[in-house]
Amino acid sequence: MGKRLTENLSSLYIGAANSLKPKRARRKIVAYVESYDDISFWRSLLSEYEDETRYFEVMLPSNNSLAKGKKTVLMNQLGNQLGENMIACVDSDYDYLLQGRTNTSKYINNNPYVLQTYAYAIENYHCYAEGLHEVCVTATLNDHMLIDFPAFMKLYSQIAYPLFIWSVWFYRKHILSEFSLLDFCSYVKIEQVSTRHPEHSLEVMAKKVNRKLHDLERRHANAIPEIEAMKKEFKTLGVYPENTYLFIQGHHIMDNVVMRLLVPVCTVPRREREQQIHDLALHDMQLHNELTSYQRSLIGVDVVIHKNTNYKQSELYQKIKSDIERFLKIMEKKKIQK
Repeated sequence: MGKRLTENLSSLYIGAANSLKPKRARRKIVAYVESYDDISFWRSLLSEYEDETRYFEVMLPSNNSLAKGKKTVLMNQLGNQLGENMIACVDSDYDYLLQGRTNTSKYINNNPYVLQTYAYAIENYHCYAEGLHEVCVTATLNDHMLIDFPAFMKLYSQIAYPLFIWSVWFYRKHILSEFSLLDFCSYVKIEQVSTRHPEHSLEVMAKKVNRKLHDLERRHANAIPEIEAMKKEFKTLGVYPENTYLFIQGHHIMDNVVMRLLVPVCTVPRREREQQIHDLALHDMQLHNELTSYQRSLIGVDVVIHKNTNYKQSELYQKIKSDIERFLKIMEKKKIQK
């Protein structure tokens, strides 16, 4: 049986290997990620910091196992092997918001060799509201704007925010049996969206959220001062009522909010374009050819959304870049000391 890659490699080992290369050779920094889906995001980000002196190699922590997940990556496989030649890149989940109240949270928030997303996960970045119209345009080849996506996601976030605070509070108190992440997500999903009245789906969600809020406030009245204090604390962490969707479970936001919005919204401009082709076609052959050409050019919304990179101007993305720059300064400082 071959050993795991991380049993053979450590930051010190990679550093020693780097020192054997010619002086002009670039230093390799290994960046471990949690799953195959994460490689593209971190590759795109880290490549901005490559130059004639260094480059990054993004990979999974094991070359003979499909095991994935943050705890596997950090605790079981990498441990204290991280350093200036080996880093870990992970989804924050709730660990950023837990602010050191668990061992994993403490490790992720305090280790300069761990880069985190700050948003719950990479999926949240793909759902970045300011890029959703472009997703629709790419998927439909039609620039007709039906919905103000940033306004919709802002309103969604404002409705979800009070219950979101409670969700994190339960995590901080380690009493998930009463209100788990799954429970929370069941209240902040949207049902069928009407393209004419998209606000209706949010009104339905708001009623469910408010009922649960009243229930929690009644059963945990003593916790309300803590909840209010958390709202103030969260502002210092970049969490506001308007951007809550970035901190809610990524798969949930993608599958049960954004895709439920995008699919009906993108269906309308596709049908408009097809109708336009019908109206302008001079004969059946032209109609067939134009429709076939249009339909072959279309890309599924579920594919396009994973190419949404408008998040690069977001505050959270800039926080990751600041962490990378801090890491590089540490690396340069140690290089000088040697």
